[in-house]
Amino acid sequence: MGVTKTDLFTEEQNDLANVAKAFAHPARIAIIQYLLKSNACINGHLVAELGLAQATISQHLRALKDIGIIQGTIEGVSVSYCINPKRWEEVKNLFSGIFELYKNPNQQNCC
Repeated sequence: MGVTKTDLFTEEQNDLANVAKAFAHPARIAIIQYLLKSNACINGHLVAELGLAQATISQHLRALKDIGIIQGTIEGVSVSYCINPKRWEEVKNLFSGIFELYKNPNQQNCC
């Protein structure tokens, strides 16, 4: 497999690609949706909610935490997770920025 030359791209392009990669699994989307719907920090509910093994959920949580979309706090022996509001807004702006670049082309000038 070839090496990705991330230095050829802007920081924003690399960030957007990393976020898109983290969003590219349905379990991660389900986790994000559950956190958004709950609008609170959660812990332990994801296993019952998603029906996945704890180890699998932990891997997905780590991927989301690595890009900063979620944050966790340790409370005794459990970890609670919630959406990181600052990063959520940044990610929202990244995706909005790329989607807003599209201008509906004149049908005569488009393939």
